[in-house]
Amino acid sequence: MLTSIIMDNTRNKIWFNNSTLMNCEIEDINKSLSDLGEHYKKLIGVYPGMTTVELIEHGKDYVTIKTNEGTMKRTNISIERTENKIIVDLDEEYITSKITTSSLVMEIFEVKNDKIELTIEIRNLVAPGFLGFFLRNFGGKNIGNGFLDSYKRILKK
Repeated sequence: MLTSIIMDNTRNKIWFNNSTLMNCEIEDINKSLSDLGEHYKKLIGVYPGMTTVELIEHGKDYVTIKTNEGTMKRTNISIERTENKIIVDLDEEYITSKITTSSLVMEIFEVKNDKIELTIEIRNLVAPGFLGFFLRNFGGKNIGNGFLDSYKRILKK
């Protein structure tokens, strides 16, 4: 019973939600997303602290990337496109030597006044143990903003 209460409290719990404006076009994002493997390899390649990034495998709805810190698996990737908006939903698992985390990620790219507003939402973070406690309570801002900044770097004009 306690497990189900804990699970219900973590369901759809937002861990990070923030936006940034980027100088690019919606077509640039569509082009980048046309090859998920290269897209996420570039994104993670400019993420703070990453010194090595290797694309292990990818398909139409998954990517596995090995970094100097561990292995990132992004699965169940779905992309919804309209004329002025792209929504990417995915499951993420990140496995390091010290911790394994999992979360749900939503990336929303929307045309706003000749720019693209990117909103990233990370929810349902599972990060067990002592290190997980610190990550859950203090890591959201740094990790989420790191992804926002990385997107600005790979999609800037």
